[in-house]
Amino acid sequence: MVKFLKILLLFVSLFFFSASVSYSLPLSTNGRWVVDSSTGDRVKLRCVNWASHMQTMLAEGLDKKPLPNIVKSMSSLGFNCVRFTWATYMFTKPYNGNLTVDESFKRLGLLEAKAGIVLNNPGLLKLTVLEAYEVVIDELGKQGIMVILDNHVSKPQWCCGDGDDNGFFGDKFFDPKEWLQGLAIVANRFKGKPQVVAMSMRNELRGPRQNKDVWYHYVRLGGETIHKLNPKLLVIISGLGYDTDLSFLRNVTLHTNFGNKLVYEGHWYAFTDGRRKDWVNKTPDQICAITMKEFDDKLEFVTLGKNPIPLFLSEFGVDQRGLNDGDNRFLSCFLAYAAEKDLDWAMWALQGSYYIKNDVANFDETYGVLDKNWDQPRNPKFRERYRLIEDMLQDPRSKFPREQILYHPLSGHCFAVDNKNSLSTQVSDCLNRSYWSYAGNQTQVKLTGTSKCLKVEGNGLPVTVSDDCSSVWKVIADSNIRLATTDKEGRSLCLDYNPSISPLVLSNECLCADDESSSCKENPETQWFKLVQTNVK
Repeated sequence: MVKFLKILLLFVSLFFFSASVSYSLPLSTNGRWVVDSSTGDRVKLRCVNWASHMQTMLAEGLDKKPLPNIVKSMSSLGFNCVRFTWATYMFTKPYNGNLTVDESFKRLGLLEAKAGIVLNNPGLLKLTVLEAYEVVIDELGKQGIMVILDNHVSKPQWCCGDGDDNGFFGDKFFDPKEWLQGLAIVANRFKGKPQVVAMSMRNELRGPRQNKDVWYHYVRLGGETIHKLNPKLLVIISGLGYDTDLSFLRNVTLHTNFGNKLVYEGHWYAFTDGRRKDWVNKTPDQICAITMKEFDDKLEFVTLGKNPIPLFLSEFGVDQRGLNDGDNRFLSCFLAYAAEKDLDWAMWALQGSYYIKNDVANFDETYGVLDKNWDQPRNPKFRERYRLIEDMLQDPRSKFPREQILYHPLSGHCFAVDNKNSLSTQVSDCLNRSYWSYAGNQTQVKLTGTSKCLKVEGNGLPVTVSDDCSSVWKVIADSNIRLATTDKEGRSLCLDYNPSISPLVLSNECLCADDESSSCKENPETQWFKLVQTNVK
């Protein structure tokens, strides 16, 4: 009878998990896309990173809120999966994995955080850290959230730096044999859980030992280890230079034997390649164009050519308070790019705080989607800002024609037309977007399904939708995220949306349009509009 009840409970849990998502598991790949293995339909990964690799070896935030509440918040924020981090030593060193949660927090002197766990998740305290890790995965599955298990470090600690001895094969805390042992343990331990859809075999390879030949050898072994023990999983492989460089694959392909399960990953931040100050000190159009091209050349190219492979942007993030000018400009550029490419992505990070980081208890994570108390989004307009990149914009099986969305990444809004109010124009949440057709430079921007076009009335005046299609448009600036036309006086006017000045889209003189040098200090972000192709309604 007990055995029957266990089977029944398993069936019920799997039923509700399957019912809570619009696709089935496991996942596979088809060309550059991640797909449902059974139907071949595209599945877009829109993930958040959740740290469990730090000194406590427990998923962050369980002192702040009950586990089911934390997981529920992910769905409400638009995420469908979690990149859930782990440290090799959690699984390969018995003195780590056998620690109870209670013992782990006591040894670190985290008595206040322990009291919070007693209050919010008392059932976890007597579990080992590995049992607690599994409980979190089970709750994610129960609520229909996919899980990507990410081997973040070997020794449990903050990541990452060139000198932390965790960076590359052969480092003090990165024994390749032990790493392979850890991959094998994890792949085997979680193979009965359908919500676990992938393993990312190592985060941000880096440091002075970096070597392409060594990379080819070990990532092939790591992938084979995962695939042999759990062939249903996607195998996610990072490159070099803190997950920013796969360019060496242009010359020598990574030959694998795990078929349609290979995915590459990359990371992209304002500070990538030491460029944080550039976002403030250089013309934003310039630095945006430079970093877009670098991302194309070093990472995104794997999705192109005769044998395309999916690219998973497994980390990007910004200061969610909106106080960092460099991060703010980077984010507008990034959102335009991510929408154009319709990337699969994982944001850093869910956690609004850490139990301990840099020897500081209850450390505030300003890149955290949730606030320090894990009560609400740190950015009150979080859903609006990221709405468009949550959507699947390109479907390889779609029969709909390609159209364009007119996207304003600074606000996260889309250009829309109110058909009930004389076709007046507005910018609003991308849930209410209109669709456009644009044939290229010096052509009209037409409202799909009508004979009407975007029309400029004059400098500083609202842009209208009109039967007069005399306004022709071109994409300007190196970044390709500005749309300009010429008025009767011969001035170059750009679409411009700044809600602090006007609730309407205006046509204003293009900022820095004729001066792409660093001497142009004006910030044209309000004029960044991206024509994003989509074949999904």
